[in-house]
Amino acid sequence: MDRPSTDRARLRGEKGTLVVKVGSRVLVAEPERLARLASELAALMAHDRVVLVSSGAIAMGLRVLGLERRPKRMAQLQAASAIGQGALMAAYRDAFAPHGITTGQVLLTHADLAARERFLHVRTAFEGLFAAGALPVVNENDCVAVDEIRFGDNDQLAAMVAAALDARLLVLLSDVEGVLDGEGTRISLLSPDTEVQLHGPRDDVGSGGMASKIQAAQAATSRGGVAVIASGAREGVLEAIVRGEDVGTLVVPTGPRLSSRKAWISVALRPKGVLAIDAGARAALRGGASLLAAGITDVEGEFAAGDPVRIVAEGTNVGQGLAAMGAAEVRLRLGERGVVVVHRDDLVRTERNDSA
Repeated sequence: MDRPSTDRARLRGEKGTLVVKVGSRVLVAEPERLARLASELAALMAHDRVVLVSSGAIAMGLRVLGLERRPKRMAQLQAASAIGQGALMAAYRDAFAPHGITTGQVLLTHADLAARERFLHVRTAFEGLFAAGALPVVNENDCVAVDEIRFGDNDQLAAMVAAALDARLLVLLSDVEGVLDGEGTRISLLSPDTEVQLHGPRDDVGSGGMASKIQAAQAATSRGGVAVIASGAREGVLEAIVRGEDVGTLVVPTGPRLSSRKAWISVALRPKGVLAIDAGARAALRGGASLLAAGITDVEGEFAAGDPVRIVAEGTNVGQGLAAMGAAEVRLRLGERGVVVVHRDDLVRTERNDSA
């Protein structure tokens, strides 16, 4: 059996939590897609816990306001989101009602997942919705999360939710059949060394793109699950994916399974500083050691003890973790032996052992 078939076989027969993300362009392209999506998700809910991460609030709001183009002003985007949220949830309520499924809205900001205590509370909220037999419909709270409108997208949110819930599968539905290579051919299995050609439509409806989906899919696999990027226009796409059929682009874990805490560090946190390290420290990290001040060559940014930091070696990202001390103290103690700057329990390596 070849590698793609072997990896896709793990999708068959497994039970657990599925996170499905649908983008604005998928929803607004054809009205009947929403009814079809509801039917497919209802079928999945007979066997798995399912979460729907949905874009579309701003797009819905623009439609209600009679605007053809996505506005530039933040206040207009916030207004469109506030108006569109109600319309979006009403559409989902009506779509799932024939299947006897209740939908529950979950609005999140990045801060809700970046703070460890709030991250855990979010998991508890999902457990309550699952226990009630409801389908959680997740969206960024764009009305108040200004940074999320300007810089974030729901692909990243879906990856964070998948990591928080230890999902076995994340499906990112796009308006193309998957990740394409340089010849425009769909890539069945995406490995870290796969060369891809990022192209496809971008317009004023959505804020994401294929690069974001690839990043999100790779992040979501940190807990040991898999991710698939596929076309939301294909009828029966979700059922085909969970049957292990060669649909879309499959992304599989490339490293060891992370604990809940380390997955949170890896996926949910935005670094506030950068630590550059030498070759010796890089080798020590590969061996599972903590990052010591002796191996740090430069410090960028201002951060406090407990803040997330990115670790780089020769310009390559090699890890992310929580600093044991602030930036000012790190600078003072550069070169000192035995001084732990990022403890191994708070550190996630982002390169494989066979990396250069």
